[in-house]
Amino acid sequence: MNYKVLIVSPHFPPINAPDHQRVRMSLPYFEKFGWESHILTVRPECVQGVQDSLLAKTIPDHIPVTSTSALPVQYTKLIGLGNLGLRCFPYLLKVGDRLLHQKKFDLIYFSTTVFISMALGPRWQSRFSIPYILDFQDPWLSNYYKQSREVPPGGRFKYGFAQFQAKFLEPRATSKVSHIISVSPKYPEILQQRYPHLKPEQFTILPFGAPEPDFEQLSSLNVQQTIFNPKDGKRHWVYIGRGGSDMALAVRILFLGIQSERCKNPKLWQAVKLHFVGTSYAPDNRAVKTVEPIAQELGVADLVEEHPHRIPYFEALQTLVDSDAILLIGSDDPAYTASKLYPCILAKKPIFAIFHQQSSVVKILNQCCAGRAVTFKEGDLPNTLLPKVVLQLQWLLSTSKGYQPDTDWQAFQPYTAKEMSRRQCAIFDQVLMTAS
Repeated sequence: MNYKVLIVSPHFPPINAPDHQRVRMSLPYFEKFGWESHILTVRPECVQGVQDSLLAKTIPDHIPVTSTSALPVQYTKLIGLGNLGLRCFPYLLKVGDRLLHQKKFDLIYFSTTVFISMALGPRWQSRFSIPYILDFQDPWLSNYYKQSREVPPGGRFKYGFAQFQAKFLEPRATSKVSHIISVSPKYPEILQQRYPHLKPEQFTILPFGAPEPDFEQLSSLNVQQTIFNPKDGKRHWVYIGRGGSDMALAVRILFLGIQSERCKNPKLWQAVKLHFVGTSYAPDNRAVKTVEPIAQELGVADLVEEHPHRIPYFEALQTLVDSDAILLIGSDDPAYTASKLYPCILAKKPIFAIFHQQSSVVKILNQCCAGRAVTFKEGDLPNTLLPKVVLQLQWLLSTSKGYQPDTDWQAFQPYTAKEMSRRQCAIFDQVLMTAS
């Protein structure tokens, strides 16, 4: 007999959002490891963001999905309230109460960056005696922008309001939690310092799984990417993921290297084009470019195109597959881990990464022999890393069209979606054993 888990994920296909990818990629495997899933989410028409109908087709038909409403953003934004967590909270509360009353669940699993929803965990644990797990994919309560004095996403007022909520809700959410999954080894350290009742055995570091099935079906979907023409004779280097002030150092390191090399051999760089895609989470005309201004400053703007809006998930995969090389840009926050690493490896293209030396991305990239990395640490200046960057840029330029890295796929196996799903279910089993 399988156990039953209620998975709370306010973002869910067809919404194209990174924080539901762990759930989406795990759903086909959960039953193999003894768990039946039921999704509690928010209706896509109530969520701001890009929709990708192909994402919905990857969800097994037999998985039950219960969708709630949310306060309409066209009204709440009049008072400066667009946050999905605040808009959907009362609906998740009501519908979740009803679901847990009507059906028998053995576990509740919050896997989302809509952190406010995690505050429902203690309520449901107390009311229905069901243990719950929290999946921290990003920090909730964080002093990063206060320490760095950088302007946070959405501006200081909105970020400050979100952090004000976090000060009250994160302690509540973690008060009765059975286990915490984290993508970064830094988060458990921070949470244990903040909440002494949390013990080391209540944490598991678990990256996202690699979406092998998505790449297996990509060619049959006939997806056309609109970022560049792969047959125009140019060498297209692609970065797909968010930008922001915390990534400015890595971007500056890259562009400084290009500037230096182009001065020596301008002809060689005439055929190179860099594309930065999906760098802003902001919708519509509120998306701000954070990469092109640095390219302008360092004199390489003619080589750089920034597409700040997010594109559909499968179009993003096709863009990686059509590229001649993949760039991975990291944050100056050592706790930052990039789940986008795995699609980049599966695209089988040369990869050049610039990341903080403590990031797990560097370890995995080296372990799997899937690409090359230049690392930095706190206090490093772009100029000091110039020789290392130049060396890797020369390597990228020397690779032929169609070059594939000699990836160690056996070393990559522990990072697949199936293996990560098995590890999730092992955590589920452990929580039930402890609870009983």
